[in-house]
Amino acid sequence: MLDSDLACLYEVETKRLNEAEKRNIKRFPVDFMFRLTKGEFNKVAANCGYLKNIKFRPTMSYAFTEQGVTMLRRY
Repeated sequence: MLDSDLACLYEVETKRLNEAEKRNIKRFPVDFMFRLTKGEFNKVAANCGYLKNIKFRPTMSYAFTEQGVTMLRRY
């Protein structure tokens, strides 16, 4: 699940969600999230119509695994 989707779900700005994750990075296992590469980012933006607005983000999105979503929810 992308950081922008989670931010919408939790009713916060994507920027704030990523800040919370960074503040708790030591508690976050490495394999629970990853940053998309430019190629992955472009492919996701092109294939998912509802994500067309992310094409204009200045940074690459984070993608969270199921465990990462659960872990993030605690913060």
